[in-house]
Amino acid sequence: MKKYSVIFLLFVSSITSAQCAMCKAIVENGDADVAEGINNGITYLMAFPYILIGLLFFALYKHRKKH
Repeated sequence: MKKYSVIFLLFVSSITSAQCAMCKAIVENGDADVAEGINNGITYLMAFPYILIGLLFFALYKHRKKH
C-alpha cells in the first residue's frame, strides 16, 4: 500500500509544481493588479482551513465542557 502512495505523491507533486510555474509566469509580467489578486487568493485559500479547524476545536471544547 505504501508503494502506491509514494507513486501517487510523485505524480501529484509534478502536477502542482507545473501550476506554480504558470502562476509565476503570470505575475512576472509586472501587472500589479494581477499579482495582488493572486496574493489575496492565496491568503484566502490558506486562511479558510485554519478557521474551520479552529471552529471545530472550539465546538469540541464547548461540548466537553458542557458534560
